[in-house]
Amino acid sequence: MKYNFDEYVERRNTKSVKWDGMKEVFGTEDALSMWVADMDFLSPPEVVNALIERAKHGVYGYTLKDEGFYNSFINWIKKRHNWEIERKWIVATPGVVSAISLAILAFTKPSDEIILQPPVYYPFFRVVSGLGRKIVYNPLKFENGKYTMDFDDLERKINGKTKMLILCSPQNPTGRVWTEEELSKLGNICKRNDILIASDEIHADIVYKEYKHTPIASLSDFANNTITFMAPSKTFNVAGLNTAMTIIQNEELLKSFSMMLENMGLGIGNVFGITASQAAYENGEEWLEALLDYLKENLEFLKLFVAERMPQVKIVEPEGTYLVWLDFRSLNMSDEELRTFMLEKAKVALDDGYIFGPGGSGFQRINIATPRKLLKEGLERMEKALNSLLSEKAGDGES
Repeated sequence: MKYNFDEYVERRNTKSVKWDGMKEVFGTEDALSMWVADMDFLSPPEVVNALIERAKHGVYGYTLKDEGFYNSFINWIKKRHNWEIERKWIVATPGVVSAISLAILAFTKPSDEIILQPPVYYPFFRVVSGLGRKIVYNPLKFENGKYTMDFDDLERKINGKTKMLILCSPQNPTGRVWTEEELSKLGNICKRNDILIASDEIHADIVYKEYKHTPIASLSDFANNTITFMAPSKTFNVAGLNTAMTIIQNEELLKSFSMMLENMGLGIGNVFGITASQAAYENGEEWLEALLDYLKENLEFLKLFVAERMPQVKIVEPEGTYLVWLDFRSLNMSDEELRTFMLEKAKVALDDGYIFGPGGSGFQRINIATPRKLLKEGLERMEKALNSLLSEKAGDGES
């Protein structure tokens, strides 16, 4: 195998948020880390080699984002997502969350309403409320093990103060890959009500073969009122290099966003992020295809393990992302009890469902972008803790 995703890479003592940050986040270091959304795999060798060569130069001054940088992204998006974008639409930013914050500042005012669709990526709550805007919840519907958008609820909640909807596509934490029909319905509602769509598509490249990611702005009816955020960070495991892309076709929106970016001093870029991004988009496709195969195998391993050995837990099967939404509601635990159970009994650090907003209670999010040996260890820890819990309940005479 050309790429060995089974290889264990020791990440402790590398200032890794996922591993070295557990004490601060969870209050313990005595747990297997399966939470924050980065991968335990080596980045593509083409990226690693490009960074080594650049580092050898020894001077790391202000660095241009040249045509090669932009063209690598343009060509990638055309090939992988059948979306033809132009150089003039692209604004490079330090990250997707910071770019969403810039969009909120540029296109809304304090007290304006911004729609979120929980359970959803939890930093959205912080940036909206932290910038003085009002969150309006349009919760996803969960029926027959699948999440869908509630369009009737959305239309009821729109009023004159509703200025933006933040879309998560593919959806984190549920793993939904929205269909073209769903995106068209959402886009028509927003267009009709003059609502700007801020579309976080950072997981666009992590989609399983049965499904297809569609950038909502590639549907021509909605290009004029959509801002799209993408990045190589999830795709190629380079989140620490702080490089992302914002695509804006509307000239007025583009001008306002670019001005806000420059006013905040965020337009310079990271020399290693620029290098890694271009190398990844130009040479990383073969690695990505191998990664997707491995992630699919991990997902199938997880599904079989849970079905056979932890039937109390239900899986919301993802269509994309390397994150899986696990349903523990049958245990009838409070959020605090479930958190304590996972950390102290199972000794596994997952993301607590309640932090993803309404609809998240009773769930946990697990990151399966890890060698299968570690995934197996984490699941076995959970199985052992669940069996112990059920034995205790049986001993107490509970059904």
